Amino acid sequence: MHSTSASSADRNKTTKIISWSLRSLAAAAFLAAGSAKLAGVPMMVAIFDQIGAGQWFRILTGAVEITGAIALLIPATAAFGAWLLTLTMVFAILTHLFVIGGSPVPAIILLLITGSIAWLHRRAFAAILDAIR
Repeated sequence: MHSTSASSADRNKTTKIISWSLRSLAAAAFLAAGSAKLAGVPMMVAIFDQIGAGQWFRILTGAVEITGAIALLIPATAAFGAWLLTLTMVFAILTHLFVIGGSPVPAIILLLITGSIAWLHRRAFAAILDAIR
């Protein structure tokens, strides 16, 4: 019986390590991407010109990415950040496929990472939704 609780504790520790690793990786990627958008890096300006929604959309997207990245680093808000960034990557993939072209692979990889984080924190996200209701 004792080995079952030890096994459960080991699984919990492993899950925490995986979660923290994925959250750190995703946060670094989204902080970099969001900062580039907010800083007006010429490549980002050109991409958002190609999208055609206006530069306000670049600023909004950068702010969403930075907000999501920060949320990933705070355990209490990691689930919210993961879902926010997962949704952002779904739209990034669709934008690559149907509007601007180019490879959607980086967005797909980030979708898999943020989706995994969202799945790992699904209970916390459910608790957030219950608290809102």
